[in-house]
Amino acid sequence: MSQAISVEQPAKPRRVVHDRPPMLAVGVMIWLGSELMFFSGLFAAFFTIRANDHPWPPVGTHLDTIQAGIFTAILVSSSFTMQKAVFCEERYNRRSARIWVGATLALGFMFLGNQAYEWATQLTRPGTNAYGSLFFIMTGLHGLHVFLGLVAMVFLLGRMKGPAGDPGELSVFQGISYYWHFVDIVWVGLYSCLFLLK
Repeated sequence: MSQAISVEQPAKPRRVVHDRPPMLAVGVMIWLGSELMFFSGLFAAFFTIRANDHPWPPVGTHLDTIQAGIFTAILVSSSFTMQKAVFCEERYNRRSARIWVGATLALGFMFLGNQAYEWATQLTRPGTNAYGSLFFIMTGLHGLHVFLGLVAMVFLLGRMKGPAGDPGELSVFQGISYYWHFVDIVWVGLYSCLFLLK
């Protein structure tokens, strides 16, 4: 009589399947591609005009590169606070996520406040010369993008009321963070062109 001996097969290791990025985040990334093309056009115009206009910036242009540099650092630091908020949201720590979004809002409004101050005190106006026109167009359009990002964060905080989040909350977080990082990177380019290039 033959006896069947069962041999236990070793358990196969589970394969980790990574989730696809949310459709909202993908849509934001595609939209940011078009925004990149938009700002690329502004940079192209800037370098074309700069190449044909000497001296650059024109005589009589007074720029406070140190103050602008400080507020550039403030805006760049807001990318880190926003990313920290995303990490907290991913770990279901919604209270900390709200705090970090609030910190990002504060830093963003500080940056916008400084930009409004620069606009009010800048002696070179849009009609003064080509540099003045570029300065107000480029910083104005960027400031509008910063403002829209801050509005999105305010709505995000409104969505986060209550102890439990909804299934789409993380996607919204990620989409807003992508947008905010993009806005910060664009400003580094603008600051370099408008304030540092002589």
